[in-house]
Amino acid sequence: MNTIRRVKIAGLGKSLPRRVVTSAELETRLGLEPGWIERKTGVAERRHATDETAASLGAEAARVALQRAGLTLGDVGLILCASGTPQQTIPCTAVFFQRELGPEAHGIPCFDVNSTCLSFLTGLDVAANAVALGQHRAVLVVSADLASVGLNWNEKESCVLMGDGAAAAVVTRAEETEPSHLYPSSFTTHSAGADLACLTGGGTLNHPNAPTTTPEMNLFHMDGPAIFRFTQQASVPFIAKYLASLPFPAEEIRVLVPHQASLFAVRMAARACGFEQERLVENIQTHGNCISASLPMALHDAVEAGRIRRGDRILLAGTAAGVSIGALAMVY
Repeated sequence: MNTIRRVKIAGLGKSLPRRVVTSAELETRLGLEPGWIERKTGVAERRHATDETAASLGAEAARVALQRAGLTLGDVGLILCASGTPQQTIPCTAVFFQRELGPEAHGIPCFDVNSTCLSFLTGLDVAANAVALGQHRAVLVVSADLASVGLNWNEKESCVLMGDGAAAAVVTRAEETEPSHLYPSSFTTHSAGADLACLTGGGTLNHPNAPTTTPEMNLFHMDGPAIFRFTQQASVPFIAKYLASLPFPAEEIRVLVPHQASLFAVRMAARACGFEQERLVENIQTHGNCISASLPMALHDAVEAGRIRRGDRILLAGTAAGVSIGALAMVY
């Protein structure tokens, strides 16, 4: 693996809904014994949107990312939405990010990339290619997910795990004197697990107006134990193969930034791939699983905390409904 893309994440931003929902609150609502949620998921609290929208949260994160990058919307050549939950079916959510960002964003092309929980990783890959090829000076990648609106409160293992939030990254070209670059990514999909995490309503198969569509079809369903086994079996050899393809030893990777799928599942997979907990970035305890926004929010938090600095080798990786797995190494 010798091909690198001389691009960088110039700035990161994050935005959360105001309302904090504690696990104790959900335990009371669902009739669970105190401490059950943290023991099962590791999540102590998460945010749920009230009057916030995906567009408002995403635009707020985007403004912060642009400020950190020292750029304005006039420098941006593309707004890319990398979310697992669209604000509406048509048009794409990136359009609403543009509208929320105001008149200065008018005319910037917009489109969505959706690979559920891996959307940010996919979007970052698309943005890096566009910048590396000289198509755009800067690409704004925004992930904003409101998982709370589609939770099935009869499925306690999934409804207590999820949270809402947004994160954004500004991708630009790195100068020759800068250490930053991205290595080639790797993705795989195993559609045999497509039914293990799904929301079957809302599309053409189970249209909202069809008489056969039930309310449950419009809620998120996840078979937790089954998808845990499936992803563990598939992700560990996949990550090991990816690490072996890199032109440097895995020991030089400062931290692994994973999609915050499940605290214990992530820790188990990371340990199996040689990453002790000290090299693992976690924020699921205070954010929950925020679908595509989970990974960039964790990346943002690690940079803000000084755990990731310019020149550090890091690995972004995760799993998604599908079942898909992805990995992308970079020098931050």
